[in-house]
Amino acid sequence: MRTNRVYVGLGSNLGDRLKNINDALHRLALISIIEKASLIYETEPWGLANQPKFLNQVVRCSTSLEPLLFLHALKKIEQELGRKATVRYGPRLIDLDILFYDNLILHTPDLSIPHPSIAERAFILVPLAEISPGLMHPVLRKTVRELLNNIDLNGVKTYKV
Repeated sequence: MRTNRVYVGLGSNLGDRLKNINDALHRLALISIIEKASLIYETEPWGLANQPKFLNQVVRCSTSLEPLLFLHALKKIEQELGRKATVRYGPRLIDLDILFYDNLILHTPDLSIPHPSIAERAFILVPLAEISPGLMHPVLRKTVRELLNNIDLNGVKTYKV
């Protein structure tokens, strides 16, 4: 059975944020093998400013699930943890995003890989650079470290657990 290397971004800014991240990690470990996890970062909200700060983390994992099945499994985890549909970029108990899936480039109505906003989001690039600085973005043809050098890192702080 073929395994695929997937990078997943986790975020939470409602309720017990750290517990939400940890609960999501435990469920993620049921559908994949978590190979490496970044530290947890406290970050300013992106896209909609008037909301609580987020906790964010990125993990590298391997899975035999195909991209859309993996996405559906992540959405099921979000639902199990109590996520409800709200305003775009609004507050949420948990958010799980596929950032990269091997070197795949995929655009469907339900899923875009690599995640389309990686290059402009410090809350993704900082933890991603921590665990895989040399990872090559298959569309932009730049490493995560190179992408990180082009954005403002203010508002991204290591979270003291």
